[in-house]
Parts: sequence; C-alpha cells; structure tokens
Amino acid sequence: MPATRQAARLVAGGAALLAGAVLADSALEHYRGSFDNRAMPAPLVGSVLALGVDGALAATGSIAPLAMGVHAASAALGTAGLGFHAWNITKQVGGLRWGTLFYQAPIGAPAALILAGGLGAAAQALASGKGALGPVPLLSGRTLAGVCAFGIAGTAAEAALLHFRGAYHNKAMWLPVTLTPLAALALARTALSGRVSWITTAAMAVTAALGLAGSGFHAYGISREMGGWRNWRQNLFAGPPLPAPPAYTGLAIAAFGALLLMRRRGHG
Repeated sequence: MPATRQAARLVAGGAALLAGAVLADSALEHYRGSFDNRAMPAPLVGSVLALGVDGALAATGSIAPLAMGVHAASAALGTAGLGFHAWNITKQVGGLRWGTLFYQAPIGAPAALILAGGLGAAAQALASGKGALGPVPLLSGRTLAGVCAFGIAGTAAEAALLHFRGAYHNKAMWLPVTLTPLAALALARTALSGRVSWITTAAMAVTAALGLAGSGFHAYGISREMGGWRNWRQNLFAGPPLPAPPAYTGLAIAAFGALLLMRRRGHG
C-alpha cells in the first residue's frame, strides 16, 4: 500500500514539525522561567524524542523501536502541561482574565505536544500496516482530517489572542486569524463528508504557506526590537514568538496525509 505509506510519512513529517515547534517554544519560555519548576525540562525531553522518531519515519520510512511509547509519553506530558498551565493562569490575582491569558503560561504549547503525540502515533500505526489506533479508524483519513482541523482552529485561536495583545499593528497579523479558521472549517467539512475538494487542498496549501511566512514576519519583528538580532538573547523573549507559526505548517502537512488517504479510498 504505497499510498498509505506515503500518507504515513506526511503525517509523521507534520508531527515532527509540530514537535520541533513545541521544543523551541518550551525551551525559550521555560528558560525565561528559569526552569523554576522541576517538571519544566520534561516537555523538552518529550518533544526531542518525538521529533527524532517522527523525523526518522518522515525522512526514511523507518519505524523506530518503542515509537508508540514515545508518542504516548508525549501526549501524557502535553496533558500534564496543559493542566499545569491552566493552574498557573487561574492562581494569578484576578484569576482568568485578559492579562493572565496574555502574559502567563501559554495554553497552546502543551496542547500542541498532545497533537504531536497523537499524530505521530497515527503515522506509526499507518506505517506498520495497521488500519486503526485502538478504537480509532485511520485508513479512511477522515479521523486524521478532523484532528488536524481541530488543531488548526486551536492554533488560530492562540494567534488571535497574541495578535490582539499586539493590537494588530501590522495588517498581515489578520491573515492567520482569518484565513486559517476558514481552512479549518473546510477541512472539518471534508472530514464529515468524506469528499476531498480542491478548495480544501488549496486551503491546506495556504495554511502551510502562512506558517512559513509567519516565521519570517516574526523574525522581522524581532529585528525591530532594540538592538535587533545583535541583541538576540533579549529580543528572542521580547519579540514575537519565533517557533509559533510553524505549527500551522506542521498541521497542514499532516492534513495532506489525511487527504491522500481519503483519495486513495475513492472519496475524492
């Protein structure tokens, strides 16, 4: 089943890019927090392992030993991190409000690690010739498309929050919070209907491109801080988050794998 194998590599590539984004983001943010909590190195270890396992599958098609264990651990670490971050926000003075959402522990990073673990496990299951991951069917591609649609919508919500904090001072900041929700809706509709249209394919291409362009815009934003890239030790923390936009690209690549599975089964 060459199409299934190719889809597995696409999903693994998307999961690897997502894990890499989590690794870079967690490394920066937890370093800024001086690794005050002993659990803070855990997501770095989890994302490194997930990146290695998924990167190997995407690049060579090889299945690493204990791959499913790595992805289960990544998803568990992401779930624990989500709880820690939610607790960190609610324990602040005033509880859940705009200020704490803007400046306290971000919800998006641990959620992305959960997605990376889930997508990576799905890729491993597909590459090993299995049609399901536990009770979840994979070969139709519809479940994977739904997961990617959910991930893109969540990423758009986080971008909307952080760009609102930045007062949308650059008109390009509207692109990832207007186009990608529409892309998520198109992908969700495809997942429900089982029919792949050119609109969904184009929407995923635009989403992937926005992730790459977003990294460029964020790099430019960092360069505009005092001292620019010469003062990178400070400006990586003060400027827009450089690792955040590639999450869009990773989810879109994984979605291409899901769409390939759907076409293979004659839904397109």
